[in-house]
Amino acid sequence: MELADKLDDLGIDAPSMDVNEYLRVLKLARKPTREEFSMIGKVSIAGIAIIGIMGFVIYVLLTELPRAF
Repeated sequence: MELADKLDDLGIDAPSMDVNEYLRVLKLARKPTREEFSMIGKVSIAGIAIIGIMGFVIYVLLTELPRAF
């Protein structure tokens, strides 16, 4: 059973994209400048760090708090 059939069984309309729509997007796309690329990298690293710190804090709370009681 294909994905379109499964979506149809669930009552979800499968998106239909024509090759021309893909080509239009590729024509509009451009290579990012050095500044844009640098900013994307900084934001990505900051996001990963924040999620990592949150995970570490949750881990410490869930492992150390039960020992305190």
